[in-house]
Amino acid sequence: MNSRLKAAILAAAIGICTPAAAQDVASNDTGVKTATQERLERAQDKDTIWNILGALGLLGLFGLRRPSDNDGYTDDPI
Repeated sequence: MNSRLKAAILAAAIGICTPAAAQDVASNDTGVKTATQERLERAQDKDTIWNILGALGLLGLFGLRRPSDNDGYTDDPI
């Protein structure tokens, strides 16, 4: 297959496919609050300490990198 035919088939496939429909917003007519609504109303962010701890953990991964003598012209030995 030449590249023009492939491009035409790809364009046709993209044109035929329809995007996924967005979800409708669920209405809550019962008056009972959902868990998400309760959590958003409390507005206390107790996860901040865990976010900071996770960020420090990710920064700690840089210590696992070994220094390389590779000058870019030769392969790095394993």
